[in-house]
Amino acid sequence: MKRFLRIRLPLAIATALVSSLVHADAQFLARPDVQRYIDEQVASGNADRPSLEAVFANVELKPKLLAVLDKPSTSRPWYQFRKGFWNEALFRDGVSFWKDNEDALARAAARYGVAPEMIVAILGIETHYGRNTGSFRVVDVLSTLGFDYPRRAAFFRGELTELLTLAREERLNPLTLKGSFAGAMGLPQFMPSSYRKWAVDFDGSGHRDIWNNPHDAIGSIGNYFQQHGWISGDDVLLPATVTPGPQIDALIADKFNLHYTIDELRAMGVTPDVAVDGKVRAVLVPLETSPGVTEYWLGLNNFYVITRYNKSTLYAKVAADIARELKSRYLADRGARDAL
Repeated sequence: MKRFLRIRLPLAIATALVSSLVHADAQFLARPDVQRYIDEQVASGNADRPSLEAVFANVELKPKLLAVLDKPSTSRPWYQFRKGFWNEALFRDGVSFWKDNEDALARAAARYGVAPEMIVAILGIETHYGRNTGSFRVVDVLSTLGFDYPRRAAFFRGELTELLTLAREERLNPLTLKGSFAGAMGLPQFMPSSYRKWAVDFDGSGHRDIWNNPHDAIGSIGNYFQQHGWISGDDVLLPATVTPGPQIDALIADKFNLHYTIDELRAMGVTPDVAVDGKVRAVLVPLETSPGVTEYWLGLNNFYVITRYNKSTLYAKVAADIARELKSRYLADRGARDAL
């Protein structure tokens, strides 16, 4: 017979939750679908009923988020997308962040094989090095999307379960955790499942804090990239020339997938502009550099890894470009310091 483990919140957290019930709207807690979810969690041994009810009695639904997520997405061309990230403040603050966290970035590079400039670039793109990590309570966001957004309810309800689990594991109050309108958290903007799988305690404090601890955020990104197959020192993209034809359209539609080797792509009319091993796998990436003008790149393994972090070819390209620019500016700054 399976035994169900009864897990309780730490006393201080449970007390805080219960004490706030006087201000709560119990309507959400009373919903049949929420009660079924609580029943399922209790039966699976993930949590005890009083703790879950204390959380859901305090949830504030955010119905306006549904309209945001349902709004048809219009993909911006590359020349517009890049402008949104390519700015002096990002580079200036990125070099400053790098200088302030040199030791942690060097340790992450040694342990995970991910260069400092790539980690700094991701942190800059995601939250401007922690300056904008999101102001929504994550439990409100995930409850709203998990119960009132049918198209992706299963995904967000799963993330809600992950959130409640990580709160117990890390001895955190789930009602205090803040994040984005989609439930992403902290400096690296990890979803709760990503936090549980890949966040690390990189400074040895005994706690994985991606909200306030830049060292944990640095190590967590390094670990995420390593676990998704990052190859240390390898290129992200290479420039290419294409011979127009229907096969090119099919390759472009493939987007993220490394289905073909360089030799196979060359046979289909894609020629790398630099020397590269023909057995390496790649994907064709078109970028509209100005209205009606497209340049082509070959995304390699590390390009694919970046798209696991954010499923966008434009994101992967801008991350690679920003990383390169950050490295150039950091080295120039270090050279100036060394000359003093």
